[in-house]
Amino acid sequence: MTTTPDDPTTALPGRPPLVDLATWQAARDELLVREKAHTHEGDALAAARRRLPMVEFDGRTEVVGPDGPVPFLDLFQGRDELVVYKHMWHDGAPHQGQCEGCTLTAWHLKDAVYLNARGVSFAVLTTGRRDEVASYVAFMGYTQPWYSVRDVAAPVGGSMGSLTCFLRDGDRVFLTYSTTGRGNEPVSGFLALLDMTPYGRGEAWEDHPEGRPEGRGPCWYWRSDAEGNATWGPTSRPVPQWTRPGATPVETLGRHGRH
Repeated sequence: MTTTPDDPTTALPGRPPLVDLATWQAARDELLVREKAHTHEGDALAAARRRLPMVEFDGRTEVVGPDGPVPFLDLFQGRDELVVYKHMWHDGAPHQGQCEGCTLTAWHLKDAVYLNARGVSFAVLTTGRRDEVASYVAFMGYTQPWYSVRDVAAPVGGSMGSLTCFLRDGDRVFLTYSTTGRGNEPVSGFLALLDMTPYGRGEAWEDHPEGRPEGRGPCWYWRSDAEGNATWGPTSRPVPQWTRPGATPVETLGRHGRH
């Protein structure tokens, strides 16, 4: 059945009120004032980040890449700045058993060409063993460099699930910024697009007008089955994995199924 905006028998649940264009424009203009204030506050926060102090550490700290151990300094690839994503890892888990949140973030960082153009390099760090990491990277089709930081102390290693920024001055290396949780969201532009839609992200924590569809829990849509149904069931995977070779619905997650 086709859903039409003026047929009450087929209308979408909790749809926005219907008004004329002039009324809509007035409401839109009112909201725009708040949006601009939000943008300007974001600019001020970014300026504050640029004024944070920094921490120096040993740039010779070794991480393990596809060609073996290399000093952390090499990750800059000759550039002065470096952004890394620290990807959580579950030892021995199948590909579909790895963290759905980290998969989401890494999927949106497959190409660093615009970072590189501004003198910024990018890499993924993880505590996984290099052999397991290499298999996962090949399966996912990632093209950015991945390095194992297993048993490496912070700020190179340490807690995972964060975006972290570094600065280089010759052979000296400094930690400048790190964020985790929803601080990682700027990487995933689709979230901002969903925030523009009338139904939003569909997460339970969102503030919805009465009658709008409610979410089913935080990040429920980051895993799905072969038919695209959001689920943490025994055949679910981080969503992008259904586009990869060998992603079959008969594989199970075992004890690594949900994090």
